Amino acid sequence: MTTHAPQAAQAVTLPTTLDEAVAVLTATPAAVPVAGGTDLMTSVNSGQLRPAALVGLGRISEIRGWQYQDGHALLGAGLTHARMGRPDFAALIPALAAAARAAGPPQIRNAGTLGGNIASAAPTGDALPVLAALEATLIIAGPSGARREMPVSYLLAGMEMLRAGELIGHVRVPLLHAPQVFLKATGRTGPGRALASVALVLDPARRGVRCAVGAIAPMPLRPLEAEEWVARLIDWDNGRAIVPEALSAFGEYVAAACIPDAAPAEDGSAQQLPPAVLHLRRTVAALARRALGRALS
Repeated sequence: MTTHAPQAAQAVTLPTTLDEAVAVLTATPAAVPVAGGTDLMTSVNSGQLRPAALVGLGRISEIRGWQYQDGHALLGAGLTHARMGRPDFAALIPALAAAARAAGPPQIRNAGTLGGNIASAAPTGDALPVLAALEATLIIAGPSGARREMPVSYLLAGMEMLRAGELIGHVRVPLLHAPQVFLKATGRTGPGRALASVALVLDPARRGVRCAVGAIAPMPLRPLEAEEWVARLIDWDNGRAIVPEALSAFGEYVAAACIPDAAPAEDGSAQQLPPAVLHLRRTVAALARRALGRALS
């Protein structure tokens, strides 16, 4: 797991149930939970983190699969990116499967988990904009068998945090049975960290469009006004048709909402965004336009 010798001996506990893991974390507040370790071990190897104790979650079978529940999919937090990228999962939640396949090289996809992606809340986490667009809900395990629910967006935005001893156990995702798209732009060919990403899902039952933009801010951004505007332009009763001009306008709308114009100077004159920011804004516009086009095609 690491090429650096630890500075001090670490206690490692390997519970087999979620409640056992919570009990260990409650009894040992300094302990750090670890699943795939793709983010944690980077911090350990760089010397930024020296956990006094580790609680390994890899043996907890109840969080490594999924099940159907009242029109939703209940996903275990221990699901790996590799598992979510397989065809059977892609048939269930296409955008999340696409994000899992884009998460990085095979060694990362084989180790990294859905719960770890959420808990670390790295801005470039590929699953995060998908979960935001799907309006997923976390089921959190606490001491004494307690369970509570929280919208994933609350945790990512810092509106509500995990309490002492709590763990993300499952993620509840609505099954929309409609097109979903995840796209991202990286700084190199092949898998890599996103410079920008867009998740877009259609909700035909509500005649709605949900979009979330990732990697450009500390948390995924939802351009709600752009969603409502473009949903009114879609002919939901005629093959979800839309005029081509609306696709380009939607991309610009999303980009402007997520990367607004620079504030005017003190004398009231307009100021230009830096070239790098303008390039990022154009990238977001292109991703949003393509995502909507693919979802409607």
